[in-house]
Amino acid sequence: MSKSQKIAVSEKLTENEKYMKDRVGVGTSFDLGFRQIKVLKKDVDIYYLTGMCDTAYIIEIIKKLVEINDFESNYSKVNEVIHNRLVHQQVTEVKTMDEAVDELLSGLIAIFVDGEKHAFIVDVRSYPGRSPQEPDTEKVVRGSRDGYTENIIENTSLTRRRIRDERLRVEITKVGERSKTDVVFMYLKDVADQGLVDLIKNEIENIEVDGISMADKTIEEFLVHQGFNPFPMVRYTERPDVASSHLLEGHVIVMVDTSPSMIITPTTYFHHVQHAEEFRESPAAGSFVRWIRFLGILASIFLLPLWLSFVLDPTLLPSGLEFIGPKEEGNIPVVIQLILADIGIEFLRMAAIHTPTPLSTAMGLIAAVLIGQIAIDVGLFMPEVILYVSICAIGAFATPSYELGVANKMTRLLLMISVALFGIKGFAIGGTLYILFLVSRNSLNTPYMWPFIPFDAKGMSQILFRVSVPLTNRRPSIVRPKNDHRQPWN
Repeated sequence: MSKSQKIAVSEKLTENEKYMKDRVGVGTSFDLGFRQIKVLKKDVDIYYLTGMCDTAYIIEIIKKLVEINDFESNYSKVNEVIHNRLVHQQVTEVKTMDEAVDELLSGLIAIFVDGEKHAFIVDVRSYPGRSPQEPDTEKVVRGSRDGYTENIIENTSLTRRRIRDERLRVEITKVGERSKTDVVFMYLKDVADQGLVDLIKNEIENIEVDGISMADKTIEEFLVHQGFNPFPMVRYTERPDVASSHLLEGHVIVMVDTSPSMIITPTTYFHHVQHAEEFRESPAAGSFVRWIRFLGILASIFLLPLWLSFVLDPTLLPSGLEFIGPKEEGNIPVVIQLILADIGIEFLRMAAIHTPTPLSTAMGLIAAVLIGQIAIDVGLFMPEVILYVSICAIGAFATPSYELGVANKMTRLLLMISVALFGIKGFAIGGTLYILFLVSRNSLNTPYMWPFIPFDAKGMSQILFRVSVPLTNRRPSIVRPKNDHRQPWN
């Protein structure tokens, strides 16, 4: 609905009541509350949404309004008196019914006064939700145990607790014609590139959709226009310390109400292979952990295709590694075994997600002891197939980004098919196409493979090594920060 079509708040409460009944469902929907009181001989209508309001605040406001009749006698200034008696720190006025309804359905209360062409909006929201706790996917041995929740107000507070800077900007808008979901983008005014901020702001404000029930994922698809590209173009985090660290580098954080996952933009491939644990260790230990993680990620992509190449052409094996590969042919071609075993691991992963926690351990034991061993005994799989598939699965689980882990699994399957069709040439060609595909990607005008391509020596050194914080006095150039010096400027 365009602004010219918006219906203004009427002086007559009966017309406002009719709008609320016909358009919003007051009197039909049980959770939409309505109370009418008299203040200095004028009717005052109060609308609220149960379950999203703090009842104690509503009772206190009604009590103060009713007490006006006992202490005031100025009938000519009822509107000013009511405004003054709304005992809350956030009271605004709206002049259209659309604005009033939007706020009402967001958990605020709307107060209409007979004879006035505006409504008072009082923020008494109290969203249901859980308390902050450590995210399951981003656990650390040492570090904070709080994490983002589904409450956007709590999420902004958790971030502001870590960055108490007057230049931190938190802008909010609503997305979805029907859902009207709150979306916040957060950035440091004197650090973040204004072009990036404007780009993200315009992309979000131009989203035209009826609702974003899938919250952050829907916003991501409108932001980066990913299409069928399986590789993640934004980074997700549920840790306030990780989000705050990226804000200080010059990134923009997008928060969506009802989601505990924050969107970090822009990001490169290498943002998805880092973990908070590396920064909770000493630089040497953090670098060691990072290299082990890199090794696991590389193994999850290339180990199976490389082993299959050696199996299909044993002459490729270097001297001393002749023991690699099956000693006798199995009942099923090796490539089929690899694909079946790989898909079987995916079955287990999906089953673990949907299995109640008390039963998941038992399911894992059944899968490992019974299914795996019996499959080897009956000749369905060779022991080496189970070994290498298991190593790849562990490497995938070691990948910090769940989305990147899934994309790497898809890449591995395509490489195995390429090797099965063309041998070692298929491995070389497939690997080259994989690198070229990543190099050709861009995320919000940011090269996906930076600092590898285009090459940046300093940036690459910080990817390979966990550099001590006092030595990282420059912000990454890839985010084009206004101020690339990490130390405060007066």
